[in-house]
Amino acid sequence: MASFVIEGGHRLQGDIRPQGAKNEALQILCATLLTDEEVIVHNVPDILDVNNLIQLLRDMGVRVSKQGIGTYSFRATDIDFAYLESEAFLKKCSSLRGSVMLVGPMLARFGRAVISKPGGDKIGRRRLDTHFLGIQSLGARFAYDAAREAYDITAPQRLTGTYMLLDEASVTGTANIIMAAVLARGRTTIYNAACEPYVQQLCHLLNRMGAKIQGIASNLLTIDGVDGLHGAEHTILPDMIEVGSFIGMAAMTRSELTIKNVSHQHLGIIPHSFRRLGIRMEQRGDDIHVPAQDSYEIESFMDGSIMTIADAPWPGLTPDLLSVMLVVATQAKGSVLIHQKMFESRLFFVDKLIDMGAQIILCDPHRAVVIGHDHGFKLRGGNMTSPDIRAGIALLIAALSADGISRIHNIEQIDRGYQDIEGRLNAIGARITRI
Repeated sequence: MASFVIEGGHRLQGDIRPQGAKNEALQILCATLLTDEEVIVHNVPDILDVNNLIQLLRDMGVRVSKQGIGTYSFRATDIDFAYLESEAFLKKCSSLRGSVMLVGPMLARFGRAVISKPGGDKIGRRRLDTHFLGIQSLGARFAYDAAREAYDITAPQRLTGTYMLLDEASVTGTANIIMAAVLARGRTTIYNAACEPYVQQLCHLLNRMGAKIQGIASNLLTIDGVDGLHGAEHTILPDMIEVGSFIGMAAMTRSELTIKNVSHQHLGIIPHSFRRLGIRMEQRGDDIHVPAQDSYEIESFMDGSIMTIADAPWPGLTPDLLSVMLVVATQAKGSVLIHQKMFESRLFFVDKLIDMGAQIILCDPHRAVVIGHDHGFKLRGGNMTSPDIRAGIALLIAALSADGISRIHNIEQIDRGYQDIEGRLNAIGARITRI
């Protein structure tokens, strides 16, 4: 198990570039299974979750070729179905939550998929009902093998389009159903679909491959099934979670940073949400410039009541940034209620911030009140363990702003979502050592 040792209190300075979006990459890589022709993907992030999925595709028989930094070619000509029956395959799936999105394309093209209970962050209940109910409504049959903790999913006849109203706007659930529907017979209508930029990007790629998807960027998608898809080329968006993390990092360390090539039109409400915490920033072309600020003050609502920042389906605020915003609020002027609606365990890392000197009241698994220090005194360096990807980067931001030395253990969690994070931050003034 690796650890970071962080010497806090150093201001950062310069330019930093976000990596390719992790959540988009996982969807796009699964979509390469929908054709036997070559699909080229650019701006693929070099992170643990994505690398594990690439290796899983290789093991399944997909021909994968790295063509340059962040650029891969995929060709799913021959799939090794014997491998899909193996314990090795199920074990890899169980450690990678993104593997659940193999189901849609495998069913659509081959009529069968095998999947174990997927892993991922331990951030509370993360049900798969939306995936399974949607795919089942297209005609798939599910059989659960309790001994192997695996699902055997079949479509003896070609999947058939239908109307469905999703029980929640699940991003990965929507992506999975879209990939199943593009080769189904007839028309599929998906209402209450997730419309995050990552889902939009998936739809644009599929349309370039020959799919017929209408309603992109809305919560009502119409998909007319086609008989086959062909190869295409795709570039993954910059990771909006990294962009938000760097905005928060600049504010906490009172640093001047320019975040390069952020694809501003796809950031939605993220910049505005940080401005509500009092953080100044300006758009310069497709860059975001965050000036050094000695103080930032949390807004109040118009009636004077305490600001509440909550996650919501797109175009609301992504839940993946609430951990970062909570940490940033610890050094703001004023108070804020952070309301994490979607996951009931994601705020449990605040006990580590309290040990560092933050003033936080954890009201329940979903809500925390943060009373900002206004940089009146710094957080203290601490010894902590990263419970998940987003809490990990939030703890790293706290450590960068703290007095003294901090140690963060289990940083494999951070590696799952952030590419060479210590190298990139050390290049602009941080002091982070990997042990």
